[in-house]
Formats: sequence, C-alpha cells, structure tokens
Amino acid sequence: MNDRSPSLTQVDRIIHEPSRSIILAILAATKSADFLYLQRETRLTKGNLTIHLSKLEMAGYIRIEKTYRGKVPQTLCRITNKGRVAFELYRKQLTKFIEDTNQLNNSLVSGL
Repeated sequence: MNDRSPSLTQVDRIIHEPSRSIILAILAATKSADFLYLQRETRLTKGNLTIHLSKLEMAGYIRIEKTYRGKVPQTLCRITNKGRVAFELYRKQLTKFIEDTNQLNNSLVSGL
C-alpha cells in the first residue's frame, strides 16, 4: 500500500452513482434486459430509470433499442463493449479501495 489514504476520486462518476452501477451490473450479467425488468430490479420510477439509462447511453456504456413485441412497445437495453470495459475497471477500483482500506485499518489496529 502507498503512503496515501485510500481514495475513490479516480472512479468513473457516471458509473459510481448507485442506480447506474446496479443497472450496469444487471446488464453485464445478461445479454439484454427490457425496461420493465430493469425497473422491477432497480425499484426506480419510470422517470428516474429513463434518466439513468439516458446518461449511460450518452456515455456510450449501453445501447437502447426500441422495438415491439407484437403490438406492445418494448425497450431493450444492452451493455456495450465500452460499458463492459468501464464497469470492469470500476469494479477493480472498488476492490482495490476496499483492500487498501482493510490494510489501513489493520495497520491502525495493530499499532494500538
């Protein structure tokens, strides 16, 4: 560990927002997910989910496709390669932060 305190200042702020990290986690584990599934899993309102999906799409992290299932409109979301790479980096940064924090806590406790 270095001499600095653990920090999350370098993480991707688009992903770091809890609702967006949940959305990306779901999409990283599936081929695609429709709007209603994401809404149910995230427990977001339609408006909030729409805003978060738009921000992820603007960043290039997801692709949104509007189709129809019969006569019913359907919105499908997929994570892009860019989104998958960004989410993996984010996960590694969080893991490192947790490990560094644990090491710092252990060294503080052992110094008592």
